[in-house]
Amino acid sequence: MKKAVFVYSPEQLGYKFSDTHPFNHKRLTLTMDLLRKINALDETAIIPARIATDEELLLAHEAKYIEIVKKAGHGELRENQGEPYGIGTEDTPIFENMHEASAQLVGGTLTAVDAVMQGHAEHALNLGGGLHHGFQGRASGFCIYNDSTVAIKYLQQKYGARVLYVDTDAHHGDGVQWSFYDDPDVCTLSIHETGRYLFPGTGNITERGSGAGYGTSFNFPIDAFTEDESFLTIYEQAMREVFEFFKPDVVLTQNGADAHFFDPLTHLYGTMNIYEEIPKLAHKLAHEYCGGKWIAVGGGGYDIWRVVPRAWSMIWTEMTDQPLPTGALPKDWLDRWQPEAPVPLITTWQDPSPLYEAIPRKAEIEEKNAMMLDKALHIIRNTK
Repeated sequence: MKKAVFVYSPEQLGYKFSDTHPFNHKRLTLTMDLLRKINALDETAIIPARIATDEELLLAHEAKYIEIVKKAGHGELRENQGEPYGIGTEDTPIFENMHEASAQLVGGTLTAVDAVMQGHAEHALNLGGGLHHGFQGRASGFCIYNDSTVAIKYLQQKYGARVLYVDTDAHHGDGVQWSFYDDPDVCTLSIHETGRYLFPGTGNITERGSGAGYGTSFNFPIDAFTEDESFLTIYEQAMREVFEFFKPDVVLTQNGADAHFFDPLTHLYGTMNIYEEIPKLAHKLAHEYCGGKWIAVGGGGYDIWRVVPRAWSMIWTEMTDQPLPTGALPKDWLDRWQPEAPVPLITTWQDPSPLYEAIPRKAEIEEKNAMMLDKALHIIRNTK
């Protein structure tokens, strides 16, 4: 059994709305190149992403919606026909072969699932996945098909697994949460910037699940301008208590890298410190509770030059028990990409300090977040 596999196919880069759209999978190329430059990604660890079948997509999406996506990508939609499905909007503009590109991302996550569940690897990483806003019959938030929802349904159907889904993207993992809101065998945990300020506006602590699934939806909406210490306190406490409460067979983590100070779409003040710690604890708890079964996907992350390659590289080095990268980034990586980058690249693995001016409301934000954490975990603590 391999320690971990890295799922990737060049076709994943076909998921591209436009040259100016915030969602840009060039970040996959940047991350892989960085890992190769530090000799952390062995070519034998890379396995190709397959394309998801229509039958697999139907685990999470309506047939009519899949048909609309196919027509859109082949230039067969009438004007405004896709808008009720979230297709052809400002967030999700139409691009050529959008069904095929989207199904490739889903297939990558299913490839990761099979690698872990069939015992080929303890862990698997598909950075092309993590499109957590997609709904049954509607695209949303740059997400056409929801690979995590499909993967969890697939884990249930094919492997009878009890699944914990952990989402540390700055945006609430709404599409996945609502898909399993009444399912007692899937637990969703999302740490995100409060919806008072940020898309999609959901993810309140009162969203706890319904029916048989009540008590299996956990949301930790943090305040704007939250910094590393408060973020990591919430992350560690939430992860430990939810793992112990739910006792999953497998964990699927969504690793959006948009809680960083540099991210242009969010208002959090994270640094590279959180991206060092997030995979460490996920790895540790996967071994404690799931026999090591850990599947990780990408997600948000809109500073593709200064943040995403460093953050995502740390998932892979953690998965493969390699030392945490420190010091300077490889000169040949910096020389290769700086001419293309619209901003000066960060030249070290850790962020320069101080990265930003002190936050006047720091104590107030931390107190607010601590109170939120207690309320969000109340349902677990009351059952002990």
